[in-house]
Amino acid sequence: MNISVTFRNSEGENWQKVYAEEKIGKIKKYLDVPAEAHIVLSTEKFRNTVEINLVANGWTLNAKEEAKDMHLAVDSCVEKIEKQLKKQREKTRQHKPKSIRHEGAGSLDAEEVEETPPSKVVETRKMVLKPMSMDEAVMEMEGSKARFIVYRDLSSENVTILYRLDDGNYSLIETNS
Repeated sequence: MNISVTFRNSEGENWQKVYAEEKIGKIKKYLDVPAEAHIVLSTEKFRNTVEINLVANGWTLNAKEEAKDMHLAVDSCVEKIEKQLKKQREKTRQHKPKSIRHEGAGSLDAEEVEETPPSKVVETRKMVLKPMSMDEAVMEMEGSKARFIVYRDLSSENVTILYRLDDGNYSLIETNS
C-alpha cells in the first residue's frame, strides 16, 4: 500500500506521520489489491483535522474527521474508512457473478439451482426482415458493431441469422420457413 502523508498549516511532527501510517496500515487486511492512501493532517488553533482518501480496486473512499486531539481524529477517520471498505466488500460479495458451466463440466449443485432466479424476457424487438444475399449481410456486419443480423435470404427466401464469432469469423443459421 502506498501511503503519503501531507501536513497543512503546520510543520508536522514525525510521531503524527508514523501514527497515521500505522493506523491506515491496519486496513490492508481488507484489501486484496494494491492501494493508495493519501492522508492530510492539518492543525488550526485547537482543531486537528484528518482527511483520508483511499483508492483501491476502482473504489475511492473518503473520510474527514475533526477533533481536539490528533490521535482521536486519526482513529475515528480510519474507522470511517474501515466501515466504508466493509460495506463495499459486502456489496461486491453479494453481486458476484455466478460461474458459467459448460456442457460436460458436471451437474449443478442443489444450492446453485435454488439461488438462480427464473429467466424472464426483458426486451422485445420487432424487426422488418430485409431481403439480401449472404455477401451483402457480411458487408453490413463489417460496417457496424452489431454481433448479429437477421435477414431474408434472396435465393431461398428463408429467414437467416448471421452472427460474428469472437475470433472475427461469421456463423450462419438458416431456417426452413
